[in-house]
Amino acid sequence: MSRFTFEKNVVVITGASAGIGRELAFKLAENGAYLVLAARNLKKLQEVVKICRKLGGKAIAVKTHVSEKMQCKRLIGKAVRQFKRIDILINNAGLTMSAMFADIKKIEILEKVMKVNYFGSMYCTHFALPYLKKSKGRIVGVSSYTGKTGVPTRTGYAASKHAMAGFFDSLRIELKKTGISVSMIYPGFVATGMRERALDKNGKPMKKSHIDESLAMSVEECSEMILEAVAKRKRELVMTAKGKFGLWMKLIAPALVDRTATKSIETGRT
Repeated sequence: MSRFTFEKNVVVITGASAGIGRELAFKLAENGAYLVLAARNLKKLQEVVKICRKLGGKAIAVKTHVSEKMQCKRLIGKAVRQFKRIDILINNAGLTMSAMFADIKKIEILEKVMKVNYFGSMYCTHFALPYLKKSKGRIVGVSSYTGKTGVPTRTGYAASKHAMAGFFDSLRIELKKTGISVSMIYPGFVATGMRERALDKNGKPMKKSHIDESLAMSVEECSEMILEAVAKRKRELVMTAKGKFGLWMKLIAPALVDRTATKSIETGRT
């Protein structure tokens, strides 16, 4: 990231209290960015803010549940009041699930996942758009490999990430003449701890990751790749050679990709 600079860029990051969002905040702080960090857990968020300030960045915490439209509006309003503009919006907040669709008793679980992953990104983007037009800024959607292809036990999650992809790909075309770039990020398995908070068939946190986290990409490597893509205003970033190969194989041997996805979930290996 040393080749690029985000110095004095005002960056709004959702889901910034842990995982990828937290690491993005640290790297941007080292680069002299002005950060507006959002998450539900204010205590953890404030800890991230303290570290960011020590690293050389300016930062504020805004407790936000992105599934709530007015909380997203409040987040963007606080960012503008504090720093007078917005240069980059990173829609990173996410909620995952792990359950076979036939085993889910309460369909509201899928609605909850959709509200966080899709509607949360859409709400924040809607309220930030006027300010991003002024700065000719950048919009980032942190999706998942499941935003490109279906994965068993991830029906609601995959649907929400596909929705993100459709929304941001369409928005990119609409904003072509405004100077705003839209970058979609598709990580594979990343060691974020997010899967331990994944909802089970009853809508309760699983508390145990379903995959071997030691085999997953680190948040440090993932965030480095994201920021390089953002700096270059890349259209999209599909992480890992395996992920790129899988998308190519999906065109010529989709059944093989389905079997591979099933095996990955069954064995817990990325």
